[in-house]
Amino acid sequence: MAKKKANTPKSIQNRRARFDYELGDSLVVGLELTGAEVKSLRMSHGQLRGAYVTVKDNEIYLLNAAINGTHAVPLTEQEQTRTRKLLAKRREIDALIEAKQQGRTIVPLELLTGGRFIKLRIAVGKGKKLYDKRETLKKRDETRQIHRLMKP
Repeated sequence: MAKKKANTPKSIQNRRARFDYELGDSLVVGLELTGAEVKSLRMSHGQLRGAYVTVKDNEIYLLNAAINGTHAVPLTEQEQTRTRKLLAKRREIDALIEAKQQGRTIVPLELLTGGRFIKLRIAVGKGKKLYDKRETLKKRDETRQIHRLMKP
């Protein structure tokens, strides 16, 4: 009989990003990680809340993303939130740098841990104003009410 795989989520999401930003097209890039970080991410011990992407020396970096260790995979406090280099094609990096110069933000959306490599989905976005966020909440509540009334 074949071995059963554990039911672990195949991605770590930044749920706040879609609420705080108007996002454009997304892009999947690689990450430069250590072995302990990879093992922790495969066990879903990471989070993207508060993480962002910055440009330095014509390269893109992920800052403030927390990868927590476990008793089996110890990570020091500095290693948990260190700056990690993102791996993308030069053409894609140049497009992201140009968007950043136009005043837009590069937002990490989710860490994809399902395949052979660990990837990061990022998108270029523009921050929403407070009244836009209120409008989003209002629309969400209206659609919930409609679905609730439609359900028998």
